[in-house]
Amino acid sequence: MSQSKLSRRKLLSLTAQSSLVAATPYWFTSQKVIADEFQSANDRPNIALIGAGGQGLGDAKHAARFGNIVAIADVDLEHAEEAKQEFGGTADVYQDYRHLLDRQNVDVVINATPDHWHTKINIDACLAGKDIYAEKPLTLTIDEGKILRRVVEETGQVVQTGTQQRSVKHFQTAVELVRNGRIGKLKQVWVALPWCSTKGGPFANTTPPAALDWDCYQGQAPQRDYCLQRTHKVFRWWYIYSGGIITDWGNHHVDIAQWGMDRELTGPTTIDARGLYPNEGRANCFDTPDRFYARITYADAPDLLFFSAINDRRIYGTEESNTTPQAKLDWLFGADCPEEIKTYDRNGIMFIGESGRVFVNRGGVHGRAAEELVDNPLPSDAWRVSPSDDHMGNFFQCVKSRKEPVAPVRIEHRTVTVCHLTNLSIRLGRPLTWDPEQEIFVGDDEANQWLARGQREGFEIQG
Repeated sequence: MSQSKLSRRKLLSLTAQSSLVAATPYWFTSQKVIADEFQSANDRPNIALIGAGGQGLGDAKHAARFGNIVAIADVDLEHAEEAKQEFGGTADVYQDYRHLLDRQNVDVVINATPDHWHTKINIDACLAGKDIYAEKPLTLTIDEGKILRRVVEETGQVVQTGTQQRSVKHFQTAVELVRNGRIGKLKQVWVALPWCSTKGGPFANTTPPAALDWDCYQGQAPQRDYCLQRTHKVFRWWYIYSGGIITDWGNHHVDIAQWGMDRELTGPTTIDARGLYPNEGRANCFDTPDRFYARITYADAPDLLFFSAINDRRIYGTEESNTTPQAKLDWLFGADCPEEIKTYDRNGIMFIGESGRVFVNRGGVHGRAAEELVDNPLPSDAWRVSPSDDHMGNFFQCVKSRKEPVAPVRIEHRTVTVCHLTNLSIRLGRPLTWDPEQEIFVGDDEANQWLARGQREGFEIQG
């Protein structure tokens, strides 16, 4: 790190003190008190949206409670123009996000691009002195997270990760119950993701739409011919752009699991994961697994069992897989998998203690410990989560106060690292040993080569 770069970042930090979107998401809580704090014209920051698809448009609508949408960037100009009309038709539109970051009157950036663009844009925005609401998964690789964490520390920018479950009361309740011993000593944690079919293809290559800058869309990823299924909602089923369901929903649920385990700033020591690929390596097909199972071991904490819940089926517009042969299921789960997991029928986080269980997902928190809270509340001196019941509101409060938000990069990097480790164990086809302090694989040169990925010329991540 050169001294000139560091000085520039510090200077930028000081000057910076300056999906169906129609539906109300499960995490949204009307916070009039918070919104009222930003009603004065002087208190309303200017917001820029990068990535104007369904998730980005939804995020921007929530952000508009606290600031003014003044600029929109998307490599698909049709998306950008549609978003412009959603916000009154006055925002400036860009196809190249860098022009947006050059604007001195932009205070806050919402980054809702596809996963392979998250880190570069987040870093570029930090270096441009912008605060960021960053969609998850936070990174494409583990090394990206290390770089981003350092840049955030050096610039002092406020970066909130879009893991909205942290601002939902019943997730907070589950974590507080576990951390305060209401189910006894923690013995095991299960993280069950919704099953999403990745069966699809081969897909025909076609000419990119005139409104889409296909070369820029691909960013750091390897050059490929255009096909519709590499873009928008289903881009996440291609490994070069994402990590499949494991990083998509996994970033949400693993976050809650490690929060409850009190392991937010460390990580596991061994990862043994297996996955099933419905397209069996066929060319020009989705190439991330849909079913998977992982046993993840920590040095001083219970095991985390990470898997897809086969009976909670969410198709995301792709074909549903055929019944999996028993021989494949036997291989997937191995000899030590609890029988209950093999037919698990709901996604969420299960904390298993010596004297009870707590299960939590977007539908609520369940278990005797939760039911008993009415008559036996936690005492006044109990450990508590950081207060937040409005994820976007918490972000804008921190933009104003310069305090750390509830889903900061230093924690969310550790969360998505578990997801990346799971994917790497699956792809390498063997267990891996991880050093959570050094953040490298132990005695494993092959695995360490996967901490980063090659990046196309012109789209390299700088930080």
